[in-house]
Amino acid sequence: MSKLKQAAAPEQALVVGRITSVYGVKGWVKLYSHTEPMQGIFDYPRWWLKTPSGWKVVEFSQGRLQGRGLVASVKGYTDRDQVKEICGLDIYIDAKELPALEDGDYYWSQLEGLRVMTKEGVLLGKVSQLMETGANDVIVVRACEGSFDREERLIPYVPDTYVLKIDLEQQLMEVDWDPEF
Repeated sequence: MSKLKQAAAPEQALVVGRITSVYGVKGWVKLYSHTEPMQGIFDYPRWWLKTPSGWKVVEFSQGRLQGRGLVASVKGYTDRDQVKEICGLDIYIDAKELPALEDGDYYWSQLEGLRVMTKEGVLLGKVSQLMETGANDVIVVRACEGSFDREERLIPYVPDTYVLKIDLEQQLMEVDWDPEF
């Protein structure tokens, strides 16, 4: 019998991880977390899961670091056969649950999809993702309709040097970047 409760979709669905597989015999699961630090996924006790039959909500009762990964116990699941129904599903939260940031700080999810324009007004494309490289994060900019060319660009995310302005309302990021590079 399914333990999943039918639920309305989160207002602003944001993927924070994935239930990867069964862990042990008591209904625990292995998790992959997109949060930084990875244990941050446990800051959100209610998870939305998008199943073929719609959105469902589960809550975890315990979670911990296990080796180099994470494991969690999900409320209502007490054996490995029950928990198989949620393995392979992405874990979503409502972005409204994220803590507020200081001015000038952004969540990566807020930057993805922004149009990227040079200070001279040349459209380079849209932010498709960000990458962590150690020295600084890098913005991956992919061509979009109306962009300068069809090239993919990697631009260091260095505010006030390469990233000059971010306007979330206009969905625009202004950069100091040579379109030929």
